[in-house]
Amino acid sequence: MLSVEENRTLTQVGPGTPMGELLRRYWYPIAAAAEMVTHPTKQVKVLGESLVLYRDRQGQLGLIGDTCPHRRVALIYGIPESNGLRCAYHGWKFDQTGKCIEMPAEPPESTFKEKVRIVAYPVQELGGMIFAYLGPEPAPLLPRWELFVRDDVPKAVGAATVPCNWVQIMENSVDPVHVEWLHRHFYNYVMRRLNREETCIPVHHERIGFEVFKYGIIKRRVLHGDTDQHENWKVGHPILFPNILLSGSARSPVYQIRVPIDDTHTQYYWYSCRFSRGDGPARESQEVRFYSVPVPTLSENGQPQWELIDNNAGQDNIMWLSQGPIADRSLEKLGESDQGVILFRKLLLAEMEKVRRNEDPMNVFRDPAENTCIALTVEENKAERSFRAPRAGNTAKYNPALTDLEAKGSDMREVLTGARET
Repeated sequence: MLSVEENRTLTQVGPGTPMGELLRRYWYPIAAAAEMVTHPTKQVKVLGESLVLYRDRQGQLGLIGDTCPHRRVALIYGIPESNGLRCAYHGWKFDQTGKCIEMPAEPPESTFKEKVRIVAYPVQELGGMIFAYLGPEPAPLLPRWELFVRDDVPKAVGAATVPCNWVQIMENSVDPVHVEWLHRHFYNYVMRRLNREETCIPVHHERIGFEVFKYGIIKRRVLHGDTDQHENWKVGHPILFPNILLSGSARSPVYQIRVPIDDTHTQYYWYSCRFSRGDGPARESQEVRFYSVPVPTLSENGQPQWELIDNNAGQDNIMWLSQGPIADRSLEKLGESDQGVILFRKLLLAEMEKVRRNEDPMNVFRDPAENTCIALTVEENKAERSFRAPRAGNTAKYNPALTDLEAKGSDMREVLTGARET
């Protein structure tokens, strides 16, 4: 249990807050590159700051304040030109640094534009994603996590805006036991509600473990019938501090990335790859596809949207949302099985203290030699063998996360093969 003040420290992300200062030491994905093809401007909010992302006519990206300082109109309607974004109202033009470089209605000899500047942040493109850095200079290197760097595999990016604080989503990643109940027992209950076949065989967690390592936390489990020689314990899978879970399997890995929009909203990205099996060459890389993931809520009559919670992502979402926009940790009662949650909170506090001492926190990279391609290990099959039951007449593994996903969004069936949080 945390005090009200401790909970506030963990969850406030705005400028000047302890957590906000820690989070501003990192690069965050703010869009998929595919989103900018048909719409060269995008409204972006990250760490409580409202911004507009644009791609100019030369293909260069910019991220600046979303409001023109002249008459306070929205720059989402701005016109991308060869070297900046022009306000639609009176033509003021801003470059990538936020400097006003043109004021068409002012006298040619006027120096007024040299006194006008709006906030601007550096952006970089990597692996089909666009990243932004909102912290102090000098900016660290954009981390080259392996899936972003690999260009020999097909990839896809899913996105959802989840109306809750980012910490309760990350705490879910260090809570292995919820898989046994939410994604197995509750999954079967959802299937009954939908008049579908119950396909999960829940298996009890005999042991869970966590280890802080160079890049974050390794999560491990031993299920009933297994030993500590099983890959679920020997290998485990990592949480990359502060906001990424490496999920899926070795063949279908997924970065689940949680970007704080503000104190009560999180932008959630699923960045997935599909490696070829060992019996054939890797497929040629394709353009990184983008799709939207629906977020289940209560219907007008106060009932759950059962058809949207027949998969792990939907089930996780309703649990986070049911905790409220910001979970009240002053009222919780933690047990032995919550050791991962407690460890993650301690790590957040320890890294905040580093920032207070003007030190770089975990996963801030400045040496290019250490940032060429950061590869991490994940289980080959994770919990599939112990948790899944095949459909009648089908000997292949059956994945309940994929049930009827075709109707929920383009590309979801293929991508969520690896997007399950386990």
